[in-house]
Amino acid sequence: MRIACWQAACGSPDVTHLLGRLRAVARRAAEAGAELLVAPEMTVGGYPLRPGTLAQASGPVDGAHCMTVSQIARECGIAIVHGWPEDDGSSVYNAARVVSSEGVTLAAYRKAHLFGEVDSSRFRPGAQGVVQASVGGLTVGLLICYDVEFPEAVRAHAMAGTQLLVVPTALMQPWEFVARTLVPARAFESQLYVAYTNWIGEHQGLRFCGLTTVAAPDGTRLTLEEPAEGLLLAEIDPAVVAKARSATPYLHDRRPELYEGLPARLGFG
Repeated sequence: MRIACWQAACGSPDVTHLLGRLRAVARRAAEAGAELLVAPEMTVGGYPLRPGTLAQASGPVDGAHCMTVSQIARECGIAIVHGWPEDDGSSVYNAARVVSSEGVTLAAYRKAHLFGEVDSSRFRPGAQGVVQASVGGLTVGLLICYDVEFPEAVRAHAMAGTQLLVVPTALMQPWEFVARTLVPARAFESQLYVAYTNWIGEHQGLRFCGLTTVAAPDGTRLTLEEPAEGLLLAEIDPAVVAKARSATPYLHDRRPELYEGLPARLGFG
């Protein structure tokens, strides 16, 4: 399956403007033969969110903004992964959603590991570790940004059968090593594809480093090195996942019994 990752340039946080940009990019991705488009963290509203934009962008899974994304998916004939602030009536979450090319919500995930004050002052952490959907015959899993920096979160997806892990992100400077080193390592050690999709440019004093990457389980990767908006196209082949898991059987050779008794204070409980 061909996927497209949208490395989006920071700009106006206006929700209508951002959704218009998403529509144009979805059309381009579909014309390039992609079946799935992955957008950056907090696609609706931008990251980080000012209080006014947070109020404008927030809504439930079946709210107006998500339904507009569903309409875009139907119009362009492409599945979409997008981020938005999910408001369930009692709490707000940093969330991501997978919508099918028919506009149907396939899955929604709430960021479990909140990054510093920029997240914790606005959002409540999600309580579900592994969220998956079937897209084009692939088992697609969801994490958001900081989540991928926890190896156990990625390994849990691998053990649950995820073949393509999509990670909308907002990685800032000077942490480029996360995209260059850590993300490819996660793909190799957990033997799945990781599509890590970032912003580029500066917003509210934060400079995002781009480096949108699709890392394969065989150690290869594609990266947008140019510090500009762009569309990264990549082929996702389930046979590559199967071959990697056969050649280096990390998942089979695990010995979880060695860690079960370790105390929680060491981080293993």
